[in-house]
Amino acid sequence: MTPSAPAGAAPSVDAIEAAAYTLATDAPEGDGTLAWDRTTLVVVHARSGATTGFGYTYGAPETAAYVRGHLASVVTGRPAWDVPGLNEAMTRAVRNDGRPGLVAGAISAVDIALWDLKARLLGLPLAHLLGPAVPHVPVYGSGGFTTYDDRQQERQLRHWAEDQGIPRVKIKIGESWGSAGHRDRERIAKARAAIGDATELYVDANGAYTVKQAVRMARFLDDHGVTWFEEPVPSDDLDGLARVRAGAVVDVAAGEYGYTLAYFGHMLRAGAVDCLQADATRCGGLTVWLRAAALAEAFGLEISGHCAPHAHAAAARAVPNLRHLEWFHDHVRIESLWFDGALDPQGGRLAPGADGAPGHGLTFKTADAEPHRSG
Repeated sequence: MTPSAPAGAAPSVDAIEAAAYTLATDAPEGDGTLAWDRTTLVVVHARSGATTGFGYTYGAPETAAYVRGHLASVVTGRPAWDVPGLNEAMTRAVRNDGRPGLVAGAISAVDIALWDLKARLLGLPLAHLLGPAVPHVPVYGSGGFTTYDDRQQERQLRHWAEDQGIPRVKIKIGESWGSAGHRDRERIAKARAAIGDATELYVDANGAYTVKQAVRMARFLDDHGVTWFEEPVPSDDLDGLARVRAGAVVDVAAGEYGYTLAYFGHMLRAGAVDCLQADATRCGGLTVWLRAAALAEAFGLEISGHCAPHAHAAAARAVPNLRHLEWFHDHVRIESLWFDGALDPQGGRLAPGADGAPGHGLTFKTADAEPHRSG
């Protein structure tokens, strides 16, 4: 480690760099309310002397430009130890730009990079710096897109359940804004047949249904042993989520579009979910994700990390009320291709920090990703 400040002084953040990379999906992907054929990874590097931290988010390529043009100057020159303070400084600086959405993704990527930088400066795995509360991090296989045919869906589910030993998997439903209920039910039944009774089955409607549709679908889910019903109605409809929850046996989950801690507070006070989801690449980074976990614990609930599993893994070990992380096909594919140090989900659980590598243990393969640079 090369110090970037005089002896005895805290090392400073010397530079923040950001770039975006867009990769085509390996097949057309879609859910109940959106379809896509490419995904953009926004990468942030935070530098202090010869030490570099790495963070990221998924979103529009313009996110990288926002980091370079607006957030870098807020963070540069400040003590690298003070990650919560740097997060607060960024949040205050963006007030007039609009905190939710793209800006929140930018803050999140910088925050993750700063936590990685701090751990690397200290020579510690990030999981050890934050302090493990659980021995490992459970994951669930996630994909099962509405664009898949029966053969694609079965092959993916069997890969997770049989080849990787992941004991919980999820498919997308709510096709065409909830107007293809017959196909939803067929796909759920085929998913259960593919994985057998020993593997948990989850579904995600991405807000496609009305409240009454969702309640009716919940009865079908019960008949097929489905234990997780994600975003049965739009996640901003807290009253609707609460009504579905009250009328269903299956656990209702939502929160992936929470961009602020206050959002999660509103969701929990409304009694809208059985398990809170939060996405560290959207909500403000690991700093805010850990606070969301504590907030959920205060309400007697567990938290689940949405997508980007490698971004969440170290912090997830620090959370006593963790349920699991989402091993999302699209993101796992990118992270396996472009990250050195990617984790192994064999057996349905991750062990961040087990190898002793400092930080979150990931290194971005810039040369491999450069042909896909988009911002």
